[in-house]
Amino acid sequence: MSTGHDRDELLDRLLLTQELTDVLYDEAELLDEGRWEAWLDLLADDLSYVMPLRLNVAVGQHHAREQTRGGEEVCWFDEGKHTLTQRVGQLRTGVHWAEEPLSRVSHLVTNVRLRRVELPEVELSCRFVVHRNRVADETDFFVGRRHDTWRRTGADGDSAGGWKLCRRELLLDQNVLLAKNLTLLF
Repeated sequence: MSTGHDRDELLDRLLLTQELTDVLYDEAELLDEGRWEAWLDLLADDLSYVMPLRLNVAVGQHHAREQTRGGEEVCWFDEGKHTLTQRVGQLRTGVHWAEEPLSRVSHLVTNVRLRRVELPEVELSCRFVVHRNRVADETDFFVGRRHDTWRRTGADGDSAGGWKLCRRELLLDQNVLLAKNLTLLF
């Protein structure tokens, strides 16, 4: 039998999950619409944004070797807010060879789960599908999972503030990148 206190904790967790799910949906819409400056505003100044390479390991080998480690080994990218701001600036020039004309992109986010809640920070995981269509006949699908850390902002991290992304690790479900480039943002 659950107590009222347990029910209150469960309700708080459900509300927090929905709040962060809405943040992820809003973020996806910003990226889909090319509103990159608004997306940059969601990023903490100390952001770590990394996509390790996925490796094929034999059954029974250590699970941790299934991917490279950011900062220590080669990754598809291992960036901070400054580098992402430069990437957005490059896309905005209109002369980016891989994005002229701009791609049409759709971000789908699902299976949002809170992993650790120690306010003002929350760690969550989710799955993603990103579809990109370029020019007439180039189509790419990126499928995988994300591990995010979001930080509540505002006075003392209270609920009156918003959320900033502090860390994102993207794990593609493929180890060979079939796309011609990685100019899109995840």
